[in-house]
Amino acid sequence: MRLIIISGLSGSGKTVALHALEDEGFYCIDNLHPGLLPAFVNNLLSPKVKLYEEAAVGIDARSGVEELRNFNNILEELRSLGVELEIVYLQAEIHTLIKRFSETRRKHPLSRKGLPLIEAIHLERSLLSAIAEHADLTIDTTLTNVHQLSSQIRERIGRIHVSSLSLQFQSFGFKHGVPGDSDFLFDARCLPNPHWEAHLRHQTGLDSAVQQYLSSHPMVEDMYRDIQHFLQTWIPHFEAENRSYLTVSIGCTGGQHRSVYLVQRLASAFQDERGTEIAIRHRELS
Repeated sequence: MRLIIISGLSGSGKTVALHALEDEGFYCIDNLHPGLLPAFVNNLLSPKVKLYEEAAVGIDARSGVEELRNFNNILEELRSLGVELEIVYLQAEIHTLIKRFSETRRKHPLSRKGLPLIEAIHLERSLLSAIAEHADLTIDTTLTNVHQLSSQIRERIGRIHVSSLSLQFQSFGFKHGVPGDSDFLFDARCLPNPHWEAHLRHQTGLDSAVQQYLSSHPMVEDMYRDIQHFLQTWIPHFEAENRSYLTVSIGCTGGQHRSVYLVQRLASAFQDERGTEIAIRHRELS
């Protein structure tokens, strides 16, 4: 049986993630008390109930301090049952969470007794730290809307084969902020910039004219080969440690040309090499 634990900060998209997995055929429960997880799994594993091979549960800070502190022991108990366990943690920058609560006019679950919103967010982050440090996959939703998050969840979790590594290549623009969910991050801002070519400025790294321009510069090819060699060397070590997810982020100034080009080439190379689907995300083009 495969069990996905979805946790993270309120307002970061936990409900969206659960709905996406439900659409993929997972049996989903939101806001389950951590102490009930072993009983929940035992029930699903029972020969009388065994209808679902994949389940997902949402856990948040309302579970209580003691249960969250005991999270390590709960995980060990779950693994002793032979469950294929994965933890997904969602987060976003504080100013984004504040804006989301303001727009929806919903109260933060920890803002009882007059606790200011920003203090409730900090408290929640502290309470969930035990879950965050065990996360197999962390997703930063600061610049992600609900449709993009649903797509990410389906691509990276819903369709993954348990025995394989889910590898994502992501492009981004440094001027819009560094993604907080990167395992490897490379900076392509030193490469020739198509933005300064008037006829290429409004195109992207997906367009053939930009691709031809970048491929004509030896230093672009050198960076591509260096990153490819680095990843070919180290990804197998992560797989040997049973990592389920790995995100490689490449950034340039605006996330339109150089980073997009490199991500497309690397994703294509690793898809051919591994024979499996590779997730691609162009953050600033979404």
